[in-house]
Amino acid sequence: MSGNSDYYIVDKKVMPEVFIKVVEAKELFDKGIAASVQEAVDKAGVSRSAYYKYKDYVSVLGSDARGKIVILAFNLEDKAGLLSLVLNIIADHGANVLTINQTIPINNVANVTITADTANMTLGVREMLDNISKIHGVLTLKIIARE
Repeated sequence: MSGNSDYYIVDKKVMPEVFIKVVEAKELFDKGIAASVQEAVDKAGVSRSAYYKYKDYVSVLGSDARGKIVILAFNLEDKAGLLSLVLNIIADHGANVLTINQTIPINNVANVTITADTANMTLGVREMLDNISKIHGVLTLKIIARE
């Protein structure tokens, strides 16, 4: 994966307010309190552009982070055994793969979505993602949903 990501835990008291509002908007929309993203950002007091800019990069690290479902999205080079390497890392971390969806590779890139149960993980999801991102051929990787 190009450009390895670093993850930080930051106390809410010193975090920029825009991040807090984006998380609030995400929760309003995900819980169905807001019927649309526009309604969620209006209620949270954040712009749509800030919401879309940061929504994939900020989330709450709660005490209930374990024992939940996570949906991961990948762009993988079309190489034999690459998906197997990703699945092995997921298994090595103790996550249980529930579903795998893969597109037919176009321009030598396949889109893969994996849903996993993280209840029995030996390490955190971030550590697992960091290890997956080190695999040559993993082009992009992100969490698209977390229960």
